[in-house]
Amino acid sequence: MSTAIAPPPGVPSFDVTVLAPRRTRWVCAVFVIDEGDRLLAQLERMRPHTAACDVIIADGGSSDGSTTEAALRPRGVRACLVKTGPGRLSAQMRMACWWALDEGYDGILLMDGNDKDDPAAIPAFVAALEAGMDHVQGSRFVPGGRAIRTPLTRYIGIRLVHAPLISLAAGAHYTDTTNGFRAYSARLLRDPRVAPFREVFSGYELHYYLAIRAARLGFRVGELPVTRAYPARGPVPTKIHGWSGNWRVLRTLLAACTGRFDPGPGREA
Repeated sequence: MSTAIAPPPGVPSFDVTVLAPRRTRWVCAVFVIDEGDRLLAQLERMRPHTAACDVIIADGGSSDGSTTEAALRPRGVRACLVKTGPGRLSAQMRMACWWALDEGYDGILLMDGNDKDDPAAIPAFVAALEAGMDHVQGSRFVPGGRAIRTPLTRYIGIRLVHAPLISLAAGAHYTDTTNGFRAYSARLLRDPRVAPFREVFSGYELHYYLAIRAARLGFRVGELPVTRAYPARGPVPTKIHGWSGNWRVLRTLLAACTGRFDPGPGREA
């Protein structure tokens, strides 16, 4: 049964369907909007690798039937959160992270639900959190990682623009800063100097901000190898399209690198 949640300010309203009790210290949130069979295939591939973490769906409002209870329950999903308030990816992140903290989890893994990421890396993310890491970035460009059929424009943008700018702003070396496969400790998310539960985070801001803010505040950050594979045929599964989408990413990146989203006097609390 779905329950409407009215969370505190800074977290969008959402509905939650709980399918199973909590069983671990860690949770993996899979982010989706109408991913269809890609999501269901990914959930099947995840099952051998999630012994140490629960799995939840963070749904931005799918209408394709892939996030129904009938689809998710047999695939080992603990809960499905469906955002009903405003915002895009960062609002889904605020929803999932707040719910994870409210449920008492010690950390949260994030994955896109478009079946591009190899879930075999999930135990390594859990191990990194257990070892005391606070921001763990998955990278296809570190030793052991694999970038399969990455579009050339995406590769150039990450390697020559996105990762260097975030690394410069953070004072830490990152190589794959657009990769949504990552993990955060509850310690990082609860810190008032970080303050991730703010409505200024709507699109891609929160991904970029947390990578920078965690490093600048002295939290333990690092990367671990992952595999991200784009399909051999058909359209590229992405929510970033055309010049307008890329310009929006660049504008958000520059704002994050110049500290626009840092909490402080005169900024949104």
